[in-house]
Amino acid sequence: MLGRVGGAGVTAVAVARYLLADAVRSQRVVLPVVLQVAVLAVLFGGDPGRLPAPWGASVLTLYPVAAWLALTIAHTEDPVQRDVTVAAAGGVGPVAAGTLLVALAGDLGLAVLSVLWPVVVTPYPASPSIILTGLLAHLAAGATGTAVGLLCARPWIRRVGRSLLVGAVVVIATAVQPWLPPVGSTVQALADGAGPGAVVLPAALALLLAVLVTWASSVRARRD
Repeated sequence: MLGRVGGAGVTAVAVARYLLADAVRSQRVVLPVVLQVAVLAVLFGGDPGRLPAPWGASVLTLYPVAAWLALTIAHTEDPVQRDVTVAAAGGVGPVAAGTLLVALAGDLGLAVLSVLWPVVVTPYPASPSIILTGLLAHLAAGATGTAVGLLCARPWIRRVGRSLLVGAVVVIATAVQPWLPPVGSTVQALADGAGPGAVVLPAALALLLAVLVTWASSVRARRD
């Protein structure tokens, strides 16, 4: 059993490396990354004020960006290429897990960039506690966006245009609710100047959502 789990993990990592290379080569992941960078440049180009409150805007931006990124990665291959990848990986499970790994790696990279940007370019000091708060907040938004993106991608929705439309509706409907975890409650915590303890649970919940959506997607794909 452990050997089988370890083998599946190695396969998922190999699939993730392939999907990452394919996504970078197609340049489809450039636009969501550029959008996040552009928002950071505008947001922290002047005097945004003391952290962590200004991170609320970059967290809200990372939410749809992460959804867009996950959708892009899930749809990088055409249906014929995806069937070949599934066959080579030994099933849909490693491919779904590999897609999740690539999306979360992108979320982590953008989260680190979003946190370090104001720390470097603004004159306000940031303690390790504040930096940890910002990182967890961005990871909560990124993982939630990944969950939304994967839920709106195949095998649930096979057309890219429809996937983007449904994903945009879900993001808009959920991002503006300050009481709704993980994203809404995280942004509210940043606005209140809360510490890392206030965003640990939303970050964990977001990661759990992304894993559950990945599992459900693999089950749905097997049935198809």
